Amino acid sequence: MTALEAMVSLEERARLVRRYALEATARTRASHVGSALSAADLLVAIYFAAMRDAVDGPLGDHCILSKGHAAVALYAVLRQRDLISEGDLDHFYENGSRLAGHPEPGVPGVVFGSGSLGHGLSVANGLALGKRLAGSEGHTWVVMSDGECEEGSTWEAAMFAARHELARVTAVIDRNGMQGMGDTDAVMALEPLAEKWHAFGWRTVEVDGHDLAAICAVVRPSADVCGPPTAVIARTVKGRGVSFMEGDNDWHYRSANPGELARALADLEPGVA
Repeated sequence: MTALEAMVSLEERARLVRRYALEATARTRASHVGSALSAADLLVAIYFAAMRDAVDGPLGDHCILSKGHAAVALYAVLRQRDLISEGDLDHFYENGSRLAGHPEPGVPGVVFGSGSLGHGLSVANGLALGKRLAGSEGHTWVVMSDGECEEGSTWEAAMFAARHELARVTAVIDRNGMQGMGDTDAVMALEPLAEKWHAFGWRTVEVDGHDLAAICAVVRPSADVCGPPTAVIARTVKGRGVSFMEGDNDWHYRSANPGELARALADLEPGVA
């Protein structure tokens, strides 16, 4: 497969993740489709261009979705990695389903239940430190919301990772500029966000969070055992890929009705800009 073919394949994977997120949330009247759409490219890049093995055990590679409300996008990626079945996807958010609105342990590939924001980075640090002590080369990614960067526990975890030189931790911040109650900078101004992470001792890069080639280049696992962890500030758009959802925070809580779903899926057809 050529580099161009590989990138087209990733773009198709991301399109299918978005399609599933729209259909599944519409079917069950679930929330957070806008958050899932903004994170789709980030998850695809990590799982298909960086992660070697998505495992349940304590060693190897792991990805923690700290912004657990975007779980519907994670489930679509786990299906593409053959960790869960098509039947699992068909029962998202239903009573008795193991695919809850937020990821829970018991789903293959999910090692942490991230219902509450602000804890994913701490768990990623613990996994990474344990892997190093065990002599494992496994890498740990954590996909975070920008809203949880307002929480003190995030910055405690940031200090810990830098202090212990957890080079095999990569934090990917989905910087879509919105949270449940409005614009993040109206709730609690975050900028200069990249400089903050750098000041806490992290190697920090900023990237277009919808440019798959650029994301892939910055999320590949570190070969270093010790050194600065990496923070990727991914500039994204909430509701990405659906014209009437982009930048509209109503889609933090809403799901599409049948007419809106048809319009949204039309936007996602290949070749539609």
